[in-house]
Amino acid sequence: MRQLYHFWLSPFSRKVRLVLAEKKLDFELVAEPVWERREEFLRLNPAGEVPVLQEEDGTIIADSTVICEYIDEVYKDDPLMGSSPVERAEIRRLVAWFDGKFNTEVTENLLGEKYLKRYFAKGSTPDTGCLRAGRVNVGHHLDYLGWLFERRKWLAGDHLTMADIAAAAQISVIDYMGDIKWARHERAKEWYMRIKSRPSMREILADRQVGFPPSSHYADLDFE
Repeated sequence: MRQLYHFWLSPFSRKVRLVLAEKKLDFELVAEPVWERREEFLRLNPAGEVPVLQEEDGTIIADSTVICEYIDEVYKDDPLMGSSPVERAEIRRLVAWFDGKFNTEVTENLLGEKYLKRYFAKGSTPDTGCLRAGRVNVGHHLDYLGWLFERRKWLAGDHLTMADIAAAAQISVIDYMGDIKWARHERAKEWYMRIKSRPSMREILADRQVGFPPSSHYADLDFE
């Protein structure tokens, strides 16, 4: 069976998990403590980062964007990258937005300070300035997401695409930590409720990190 080396709260790992689930492909999760820099894992990906996909024939693919586009190209049912150059350009723009801008301005400030410092900078305390910036920035991003959703059926157009998956992967991590005030972002909340109801999200919503429980509404489809 194909294996996905991942970290539970990595949004990039979650993105690949969602794509595999949307494609209805079987896979085994292998939790990888990247901070340990295991030699066996570094042989799979010298960058020492998750996610890494190992196909049944031994093929190794690293980097979430590369993995996701590979999966969409090889397994053509339920395409996630659009059907025209213009559509693909918009999908890639939004994937880059959430993988890059959102991750830098929100996820690194919140997940990085609240959780990852435990492993990469033991003894460090969360930087309150970073936490404050992350919480302010997430509001701006959700406002933009809501603006897109008011004008389209999904973020990039009429169908679920890689753009929605990239956004859901990042936002699910922030929601796990309880750092989103959903009452201020009703349109974004409507979009996220739609994503949460998809079968591909079931395992994501069942995730629990030992010693770091999720927000009370994390797994609830209606946020109650």
